[in-house]
Amino acid sequence: MSEPTEWLIYRGIGEPHDGLPELPPPPPWRDFSGGRGDPADGDDSADRRLGIPGRIAEEHRPGAEELEMINAALYLRRPLLVTGDPGAGKSTLAHSVARELEFGKVLRWPIVSRSTLLDGLYHYDAIARLQDVQIASHTAANGETGADSAQNVGSYIRLGPLGTALLPSDRPRVLLIDELDKSDIDLPNDLLNVLEEGEFAIPELERIVDRLPDGEADVLDHDGNKVRIKGGRVQCRAFPFVVLTSNGERDFPAPLMRRCIHLELDRPDHKRLASFVKAHLGEEAARSSEDLIARFLERSRSELLATDQLLNAIYLTQAAAPAGRDRLAELLIQRLDRPR
Repeated sequence: MSEPTEWLIYRGIGEPHDGLPELPPPPPWRDFSGGRGDPADGDDSADRRLGIPGRIAEEHRPGAEELEMINAALYLRRPLLVTGDPGAGKSTLAHSVARELEFGKVLRWPIVSRSTLLDGLYHYDAIARLQDVQIASHTAANGETGADSAQNVGSYIRLGPLGTALLPSDRPRVLLIDELDKSDIDLPNDLLNVLEEGEFAIPELERIVDRLPDGEADVLDHDGNKVRIKGGRVQCRAFPFVVLTSNGERDFPAPLMRRCIHLELDRPDHKRLASFVKAHLGEEAARSSEDLIARFLERSRSELLATDQLLNAIYLTQAAAPAGRDRLAELLIQRLDRPR
């Protein structure tokens, strides 16, 4: 017997049709605000990771060791290095701390193989400044008055997530340096001095500090807000809560490990997986998907699986295709370590 196809929006029939209104609302972890409402009302990135706000405190219960290591990092003002399998909740931890302690929106620095320390600190748009200097020179040649180039240099500087986290403030920000093990070999060592000293220089400002009003310049931070930099240096007042995550794909140098609090997240057990489902999809979804959770847990003992796969399977089999759910769940939950 063929399985029902009513839930299919794209049917491959080659005839245009407006099937979009038939799509249900997106799963909570793929619901983007995109200009709906006031961005200041909350961090929609945190909502996607943590689940429906009203369920977070009830469902997210860190273990004793996890709580101790998080608080050790808070007390000691040290970065927290969190390792574990994909989907273990490493990135979610940063959002959870930021929300509970009201540290504001998480500053996220996703690491790729080309990431450098400068990417995290700031970006100086030298090309844009050169173009504006040329325009100003042309304006002056025509007898018009141009702005002082030195005083405007801050307009071409934007702080990165690490640079923004180190801005002087009475309350710390949360900085998520995500998947540090994806970086090249130099970045972990390059981070040492900045994380140890809590400050860095912006040479483009330091060189002209005597030509700046009161030695200060306005630049943009990572959130797009204007902030004032004094003396060409950024010096933190409250050290940020820094979370570095790693999937364990490489070892890190001993000097970095010495400066971090290390937390290894185990694979979630049945209770923890059920709490993830409840936080994102509600009590009924968790109850009706006990069999999928149990099968996922059994497979994860010998296969590399991610919690995201389980959430995707539960959402889709409930919202779209109740018939043939087991087959569809198997298609969505495929081992991540399978041979290619």
